[in-house]
Amino acid sequence: MIKEAMLYDRLDSGKVQCKLCSHRCRISQGKRGICKVRENKDGTLYTINYNVVSSEGLDPIEKKPLYHFYPGSFAYSLGTFGCNFKCKHCQNWTISQADIDRSGAIEIDPETAISRALRSGSKCIAWTYNEPSIWFEYTYDCAKLAKDAGLATIYVTNGYITREALETIAPYLDAFSVDIKGFTDKFYRDIAGAKLQPVLDATLFAKELGMHIEIINLLIPTLNDSPEEIREMSKWIYENLGADTPVHFTRFHPEYKLDHLQATSMETLEMAYSIAKEEGLHFVYLGNIPDNEKQHTFCPNCQQLLIKRSFFGVEEYNITDESKCVKCGAAIMIFGTGTGKKI
Repeated sequence: MIKEAMLYDRLDSGKVQCKLCSHRCRISQGKRGICKVRENKDGTLYTINYNVVSSEGLDPIEKKPLYHFYPGSFAYSLGTFGCNFKCKHCQNWTISQADIDRSGAIEIDPETAISRALRSGSKCIAWTYNEPSIWFEYTYDCAKLAKDAGLATIYVTNGYITREALETIAPYLDAFSVDIKGFTDKFYRDIAGAKLQPVLDATLFAKELGMHIEIINLLIPTLNDSPEEIREMSKWIYENLGADTPVHFTRFHPEYKLDHLQATSMETLEMAYSIAKEEGLHFVYLGNIPDNEKQHTFCPNCQQLLIKRSFFGVEEYNITDESKCVKCGAAIMIFGTGTGKKI
């Protein structure tokens, strides 16, 4: 379905400027933006993937990964085609870099999406699998309906969304699971075709707007896994987002255009964990590793095991309905109190 875009300016000579992501593409008539799903038709910007769905699923919330947001619950999850990044390591490149004109995808209108989410028994709806902000109009319409229906809402995002777009959707968006892909402009330029600072700005603004923030950092050997880079990122998170911000260091597996690299070593992951802890971060996790002790949540005050996880599920939950440690009573940053459950 084609629909007029929400956030853009008309320019001279029939051009338009999209204000949805930090590329702020200036698009000539008949052309599309970097994301390949926003097109200038006779001086009007249209989203050409409004309700076009590439992927639909029911995922454990921990798979997003969100560890402090309705722990132990499920999220009804939707993705589309296209992306405003060109990540050379993208695990979902078959949808993020696909040609939407040849996709043969299904269409799900917002009302149907919310109905399916409710029928699935999910507590949340997540826009994920590819960059959610590129079908902003659809996610915005869905999010408004979701809030009316009592569902929590999630963006699993690369964080390149503009201030204008974040401010628009903020009343209806609860969680911002953001992938900080590296902590240098060189990495963003060479690997993703983007810049670092807009991601940091958007993440900080999402925090200011009251969204629940969790950070993901995929450690890619030789490209973004130096101790210095990990320390700088950890310091920025501590100083700008706070010590209680959950941070997930995840293991890279060879994929797409970086299939010649090795998987991330456990030594590197353990090093990242230690550095983040040294910099004062309370909730640091290692991901993409089965049966890993560093996927559990411990009280930063008394070290009581609070949440024990296994295979994207919760086995043990020791946080009170008031979001406090059962042993020492320390306040624990959890969005969605009392939702943990055993599997």
